[in-house]
Amino acid sequence: MTTATQAAASVTKPAGRDRSIVAFCCRECAYTAADASANARTSLPPSVRLILLPCTGRVSPLHLLSALAENADGVMVAGCLEGQCHYREGNFNAIDRVTFVQRLLESVGVEPERCRMFTMSAGEPPRFVAAVKEMDRVVGALPPLKRHAGGDDQATTATGAGDAVPGTRAGAVRRSAGPALVAPGGER
Repeated sequence: MTTATQAAASVTKPAGRDRSIVAFCCRECAYTAADASANARTSLPPSVRLILLPCTGRVSPLHLLSALAENADGVMVAGCLEGQCHYREGNFNAIDRVTFVQRLLESVGVEPERCRMFTMSAGEPPRFVAAVKEMDRVVGALPPLKRHAGGDDQATTATGAGDAVPGTRAGAVRRSAGPALVAPGGER
């Protein structure tokens, strides 16, 4: 089970709250800002679950789509300011990947606002809190993400059946018994 899948699966929806957000945060800036905001006892919306990454350049479109397919209503990527990535160009790679996922979501009839990228420095905890609250507000205003409970005979990633997972043996595919994203009209 991937980290994104674990975070999305660990999201239990409190009574009266029907949304969950998975936030992929770089260690150098966004997670440091999140830590500083927590030390200042600034509360974050309970719908947000943080995932620590060494760099946002490590986030894959599959991570973002898997989180959405496995119960998250929105995903955000938070990293270093543009041009100030501690790993040179990781945040530029992340911006490109988030844009790709937004276009992919739109092409299948899912709101592209469910996936967003935010940049900040480690010394900007208020900016991190504002980004999380903005994501919570945007996702809260969207209609619920339609899901279809699939069986073992169906791959449930948003990218479709039979997609090879990077880092696995040739021919290996990712299969899950979790919910799948459903395009309007009920087609997948």
